[in-house]
Amino acid sequence: MTPDKPNQPTTRLCPTCGTRLSEKATRCPVCGANVAVAASHNASKPVQGTRMPEITLSLPAAFGLLALLLTIGAVIVYFLLHNPGSAAVDPTQTATTTATPTITITPTITATPTIEYTATPLPPVDYKVGEGDSCISIAAFFNVSVRSIVTMNNSINSTCSNLTVGMMLKIPQPTPTPSPQPTATLGAADATKAACKTVEYTVKENDSLSTIAANYAVSITVLKEWNGLVNDNVYSGTTLEIPLCKQVQPNAPTPTPTSPPPYAAPNLLLPADGAPFTLASDTVTLQWASVGTLRSNEAYAVTVEDVTEAAGRKLVEYVTDTKFIVPVSFRPTDTQPHVMRWSVMAVRQTGTTKDGEPMWSPAGAPSIQRVFTWVGVTPATTPTP
Repeated sequence: MTPDKPNQPTTRLCPTCGTRLSEKATRCPVCGANVAVAASHNASKPVQGTRMPEITLSLPAAFGLLALLLTIGAVIVYFLLHNPGSAAVDPTQTATTTATPTITITPTITATPTIEYTATPLPPVDYKVGEGDSCISIAAFFNVSVRSIVTMNNSINSTCSNLTVGMMLKIPQPTPTPSPQPTATLGAADATKAACKTVEYTVKENDSLSTIAANYAVSITVLKEWNGLVNDNVYSGTTLEIPLCKQVQPNAPTPTPTSPPPYAAPNLLLPADGAPFTLASDTVTLQWASVGTLRSNEAYAVTVEDVTEAAGRKLVEYVTDTKFIVPVSFRPTDTQPHVMRWSVMAVRQTGTTKDGEPMWSPAGAPSIQRVFTWVGVTPATTPTP
């Protein structure tokens, strides 16, 4: 809509053809219609467009209104932030996954120190050289080497040939060796014994090993080996362990015991064949080499016989060591030197006599025979009148 300008004349439209006419025209120049009457009937106010209402404010009033609006907004924001019951919507919290570090603890293994056994040498033994002694006999008696005796004693030469009666020697002792540490693993024999069911039996009056073995169907040999018996003797009140796993089944064949192989002949060491022993020798020590590890029912039979004419004395002893000291009671009682013959043989116990003494049988070949001489008592002197 174009605003009315005061300088332009007012116009109107022809009601017949719509031609624009001036306000004062009375007839349409186009269609010739009379427009004076229409103008008088349609005289009205000019049509104007709708306008917005206008508000006029002074500058101080505008600043005051702006300050009021800002104050109201600040108060509303304050109450929304500090009032728990406000309708403000809390922002949605998004969970953030935080990686938690994993701490790995590495155990520190501390090695257990191993205690090593340190063998402490034993102090040497003082020994006085006697009649008929040699480095070989002394070394064999103390179970050491001849070289160790020569090394420890500066008073003898390298061949140990200058020994004299009464000389004092330092004899080294063997260095002790530690016993093997026990292990948690049982051996075959111990495992068998641990797995065997046993019962205990107390020996009564008139019991014998054979009757006990027969009552429990166990052989006498098994009972002796299981209980560590060296013979068939049992005593009242003794407790025996009966291995039920060793029982002989009825109608079962009796196992035949396997005899161990015979031992070789012992090798005689001292004294040398034909060695003399004088009045200064109160005892005589016989030594020989071992034939092996003897069993619990085995021993060495040492035979010493006085072969001097018309003597006829004989001594037989059973020992498990490799040496035997001839007792002073076997020394000749006259003033003449006597020839003594001796030998050694491995034997095995096969039973017991009625008196309870063990019965022995040969378990190997006898050694060669050696002799030595032994002087008897000092002859009595006749007092001179």
